[in-house]
Amino acid sequence: MELRHLTAFTAVAEELHFGRAARRLQMAQPPLSQQIRQLEKELGVQLFERNTRSVRLTGAGESFLEPVRAVLEDLDTAVRAAKAAGRGEYGRVTVGFAGASSHETLPRLTRAVRAAHPALELVMKGQTYANVALSRVADGSLDLGFVRLPVTQPGVAHRVIDEEELLCALPSDHHLAGLDSVPIAVLADEPFVSFPANAGSSVRDAMVQVCESAGFNPRVVQEAPDSYTILALVAAGVGVTLTVSSVRHIQQSGLVYRPLAGPPVRRQAALAWRTDNPSPALRAVLAVAEHALPTPRHPDRDARLRDPVVRTRTPGARPRHQD
Repeated sequence: MELRHLTAFTAVAEELHFGRAARRLQMAQPPLSQQIRQLEKELGVQLFERNTRSVRLTGAGESFLEPVRAVLEDLDTAVRAAKAAGRGEYGRVTVGFAGASSHETLPRLTRAVRAAHPALELVMKGQTYANVALSRVADGSLDLGFVRLPVTQPGVAHRVIDEEELLCALPSDHHLAGLDSVPIAVLADEPFVSFPANAGSSVRDAMVQVCESAGFNPRVVQEAPDSYTILALVAAGVGVTLTVSSVRHIQQSGLVYRPLAGPPVRRQAALAWRTDNPSPALRAVLAVAEHALPTPRHPDRDARLRDPVVRTRTPGARPRHQD
């Protein structure tokens, strides 16, 4: 039984006229009549009573009509679903992110994707540090990752979506809390709270690089898996930390943020994905992200921010890279 036979039967059953059915199907009437005869022969029943003046469904034809309509509707749904999936309107995209630093960017992306492609599923993988997210994008276990520059893995593309500044977080009663800005060097003897070593946190890497550039290694007395816990420990007086400006929404009693003295230390946040990922759903998400998370427009950004951690040049000052 062929699909064209079912389509022909439905047209004749709805028109109850072979001529009108043939015009509807954009075909000649003799081939249409032949298809109906072939279908009746295959089924072993007569579907229509026909004479020179009228066409009527038989009892078998009436019983056959609704199931055939359901088959054709299901097929149409399947075809539309396949085409929609090919355009990225259906499918699944796995996204790796770290919670606090994605507080603003992640909801903007997910809301925009839901509005544009409500049937597309985003599978969110939280507690994925930037370096880990980049590695998982590179090995194919994530489709999309919130990362920080640099992105050097072969086959991985990226687009900058934010520019962050490194800040010092202090207990509000700390003797440095009254300063307008905190020189890195004065933190040499302070206890630090930070992400676990070797866990893939780019924020910890940046903290260590900046401290080493000032001539000391930060003395980390306690580690925690996320910014919320780290900053709670800072508020409790356990130590200080260096963090990124994207977590300043975390406000609690006993905690203050201060900029670092001197030219700001900036970081670039980005979305990363494999260039050979064939997923239409991923392409759809990337297209939405172009509008939901546009690249910041800074004319001198590329010149200033080639490295993972860089101090912005101030007028008349010599550039001081911190790698």
